[in-house]
Amino acid sequence: MSVQEIELAIQELPRKEVETLRDWIENFLEDQLELTDEFKAKIERAEQEMGAGKGRVQNPEARR
Repeated sequence: MSVQEIELAIQELPRKEVETLRDWIENFLEDQLELTDEFKAKIERAEQEMGAGKGRVQNPEARR
């Protein structure tokens, strides 16, 4: 099945099924990601900073 055929088939789906498909694709793509050592180190550093009370909270509403 080609991408074009898939796109056409998706257009025929009810909105709820498209949303379910979107969620599945997001999860699928996330599962395919590989965490590099550099990214793991950044996560670890951020966790340490948050644990030490150095974390920041951003309020998206404040930017409007």
